[in-house]
Amino acid sequence: MFDGLYFEYPKVFFVIFFFIACATLCRMKLPSFYFPHSQQFAKDTLGKSRLLFLLKWLSIVMLILAFMSPVKDEPYEIAPKQGYDIALILDSSESMSTQGFDTTNINATKFDVVKNIVKDFIVKRKNDNLGVVVFGAYSFIASPLTYDKNILQKVVDQLYISIAGRYTALYDSLAQGVNLLKNSKAKTKIAILLTDGYNTPEATKIPLHVALDMAKKEKIEVYTIGIGNPGEFDQNLLLKIAKETGAKAYGAGNASQLQAIYDDIDKLEKSEIKSQSFTNVKYFYFYPLFIGLLSLMLYVYLMNKRGHE
Repeated sequence: MFDGLYFEYPKVFFVIFFFIACATLCRMKLPSFYFPHSQQFAKDTLGKSRLLFLLKWLSIVMLILAFMSPVKDEPYEIAPKQGYDIALILDSSESMSTQGFDTTNINATKFDVVKNIVKDFIVKRKNDNLGVVVFGAYSFIASPLTYDKNILQKVVDQLYISIAGRYTALYDSLAQGVNLLKNSKAKTKIAILLTDGYNTPEATKIPLHVALDMAKKEKIEVYTIGIGNPGEFDQNLLLKIAKETGAKAYGAGNASQLQAIYDDIDKLEKSEIKSQSFTNVKYFYFYPLFIGLLSLMLYVYLMNKRGHE
């Protein structure tokens, strides 16, 4: 509790030498009265004198300590309240059930790998507001924008393959990502769209140019990621979306490449918002002040009582 304690006015301590000098040089000279057989009062008088002496100097020392103002600095930080707003758009179509994407765990599906890497990305974005959009034959917002990373990770954990149908309504997913971010007041809005296939025309309800116009109107940078072997995803489409929204397109053939892509996006879009540092000054003068005043009142009470005996 008292680690790092210091005094605001340490020079006040030298006042104690004034009291010591006064106690030594300024003794009160009172007339002496002698009584026979006074030995019976000596023990009681001596005890009271010692108590009064202790109370007097305790009062003096404690009051001086109070005037010295013992304090302790307690630094603290206010975490930033606004960072980037990010929509994580994840393909959960049937093709995401393919295994072997992670060479260290060949039994894991593409979707399992994506979920683990996305959860890691979520933890890294400490100052950001994130939400999740999932798509297949249709798209939906799995989580609105939130700063609560624990809840967001749990939402991602609960997702499963074909949760939104078997097919790939890629254009609709982009529009849904815009819906997630359109009410955002953040200066920077980002969407990260991940897929392993081509848009399924039969499942699509919103044309590509409409979805792109929506994204550009809201000034959303859309990073696109295609996963799988060359030709398994629509590279030209992903490049078009990224280019027209001022972002970047990626391709990943395995889990390690996908991890590197999310790391790269994390570096490219690193929030510059810094937390503010403050110092809270905690005062402790009231402790010695209380003891000093209490002992002083007791001293005065005993002195008055002694004077009437």
